[in-house]
Amino acid sequence: MLSAASAGVVLAASIAVVGTAEAASTLGASAAQTGRYYGAAIAAGRLGDSTYTRILNTEFNSVTPENEMKWDATEPSQGRFTYTNGDRILNQGLSNGSKVRGHALLWHAQQPGWAQALSGSALRNAAINHVTQVATHYKGKIYAWDVVNEAFADGGSGGRRDSNLQRTGNDWIEAAFRAARAADPAAKLCYNDYNTDGINAKSTGIFNMVRDFKSRGVPIDCVGFQSHLGTGIDSTYQANLKRFADLGVDVQITELDIEQGGNQANIYSTVTKACLAVSRCTGITVWGIRDTDSWRTGANPLLFDGSGNKKPAYTAVLNALNAGGTTNPTTPPVTSPPASPTTPPPSGSGCTATVSLNSWSGGYVATVKVTAGSSAVTGWTVSATLPSGGALTGVWSATNTGTTGAVSFRNVEYNGRIPAGGSTEFGFQGTGTGPSAAPACRVG
Repeated sequence: MLSAASAGVVLAASIAVVGTAEAASTLGASAAQTGRYYGAAIAAGRLGDSTYTRILNTEFNSVTPENEMKWDATEPSQGRFTYTNGDRILNQGLSNGSKVRGHALLWHAQQPGWAQALSGSALRNAAINHVTQVATHYKGKIYAWDVVNEAFADGGSGGRRDSNLQRTGNDWIEAAFRAARAADPAAKLCYNDYNTDGINAKSTGIFNMVRDFKSRGVPIDCVGFQSHLGTGIDSTYQANLKRFADLGVDVQITELDIEQGGNQANIYSTVTKACLAVSRCTGITVWGIRDTDSWRTGANPLLFDGSGNKKPAYTAVLNALNAGGTTNPTTPPVTSPPASPTTPPPSGSGCTATVSLNSWSGGYVATVKVTAGSSAVTGWTVSATLPSGGALTGVWSATNTGTTGAVSFRNVEYNGRIPAGGSTEFGFQGTGTGPSAAPACRVG
């Protein structure tokens, strides 16, 4: 990095890194070329079907249990845990070298009867114990957990769904994530929901929750977008994935299925390309393998027909994957990344700041990386100038002074200490075009 007095700035959208590897012949292998997975939700009861398992083992490099790890399946009576079918899914995936996504620790639906009869602190305690016990059982074996599923209401409010879990207190989602992190520190922790396939009131409500969680150090690593689609797709689909990624979380397409029609192949291709265009989109899961396995009876929404034959949608997805896209930077993890050619290594005892912008007409999200020099930092302040007419509309992982013109951002309690050469991030959102001049960083 440059010295604090001459801190540099990187103002750019993510640059696509187009794969040059030989085209792969399966979905999982092709996705892996950009560091992603292409997975399927599977049912333990279908693993005896040879066509089903052949496709599963050949095509996919990630599995998600359809029902086998949900509350009613894993704790049918209070305190008595049953993992037989969940373990079958886990072992099926691991034996094939696949990632395993855990689905789902807490959900208002598919609760066992005994949990439905509880309320208040009794339900809260039972729910947190459930998260702790199940995540502990699978500790170190699950790539990512859907910790909480479908907690936001449909419609225009952008608020929480009324449920027995919500009535235990608005902090129940936070409590679940903290319990999951304590039980399995290595797993990525996701929030998962549907009807969030574009920028709308519901997805914005979730966006605000994630931004709040990140600002307060609540452990959330990823957001899942179910993407149960009809015969069209929201025009802001990719932009929606990107705005969540800009909060500092991974995004995953978790339950993809698309109604069969004239546009099915094109929509599957569009979804795939959207994920490939967002570097923090770590993978895609289709909800089932063959049309006859789908919960959407008569919609024929999957990539294989009832006989296990590849559909045009399959070819569209494989072609999109083989065309390449951004390389996912977090899969596999890189412990010592080389310095960017535009960012010299840190020097001096101060701090430096770089910023990347995700812009659209009339607004932007800025992600700022603060890096310590040769000495540890115990507090930092970053200053920037917003163009005339623009204003801040939100800040996370920092506190701001000013909303127009010359503004400054100071660390919050949990991210003020940075080891020598280490870094942390904060972000802000605003109207206008975003800062065009270099930000300055100072210690203190």
